[in-house]
Amino acid sequence: MDPTVQLELSVDRGSPVPLYYQLSQQLESAIEHGALTPGTLLGNEIELAARLGLSRPTVRQAIQSLVDRGLLVRRRGVGTQVVHSQVKRPLELSSLYDDLEAAGQRPATQVLVNTVVTASAEVAAALGVAENSELHRIERLRLTHGEPMAYLCNYLPPGLLDLDTAQLEATGLYRLMRAAGITLHSARQTIGARAATAGEAARLGEEPGAPLLTMQRVTFDDTGRAVEYGTHTYRPTRYSFEFQLLVRP
Repeated sequence: MDPTVQLELSVDRGSPVPLYYQLSQQLESAIEHGALTPGTLLGNEIELAARLGLSRPTVRQAIQSLVDRGLLVRRRGVGTQVVHSQVKRPLELSSLYDDLEAAGQRPATQVLVNTVVTASAEVAAALGVAENSELHRIERLRLTHGEPMAYLCNYLPPGLLDLDTAQLEATGLYRLMRAAGITLHSARQTIGARAATAGEAARLGEEPGAPLLTMQRVTFDDTGRAVEYGTHTYRPTRYSFEFQLLVRP
């Protein structure tokens, strides 16, 4: 049975909001809230159009808008299928692993690099250590539903905690830090965007030059010590940052 039958979809013809957009927003909400789960096949566009009293081009436009945003995919011989919901990450001091679990995204991790390196000028300045001093560097690929979402590169002072590869693949870095008795207190973070390099594109399953979200973060413990510097890249079809803005009194 068409899963959209259970969604009580409707459109307001008196609204200035385009009909296709009204429909796409309702379908997006159903995906985000789990009413349409990853792997679900949508029903026939003609039947959906008839049920809502819409033209087929209007329904097709609504579905295509979600395909373009990475929420649906058209598979030849299969139909239109739900891929995933985009993870909206609030701007607070939390880990990507915890945020993905909270969003029901079943996170998985591949550790690509786990080694000791000498600090570059940029990393040394971020962590407040001497240039060329030893640091621990870990590179990880974070996946949800078997698809890459983010590439994470982190630098930590040596001796801070045991960075076992198996543990890094089983849970999040911040969980390991808290388990080691480190109290995370605050962070300084910068968000940006740029085109994917060939290496980044290969890791994340994107085309070279595709847009990526970027984030750099320095995290401090409750003594004011810098305990981690991270530089991360995210697929924008899978991930976004969410802001809450308040009027200053």
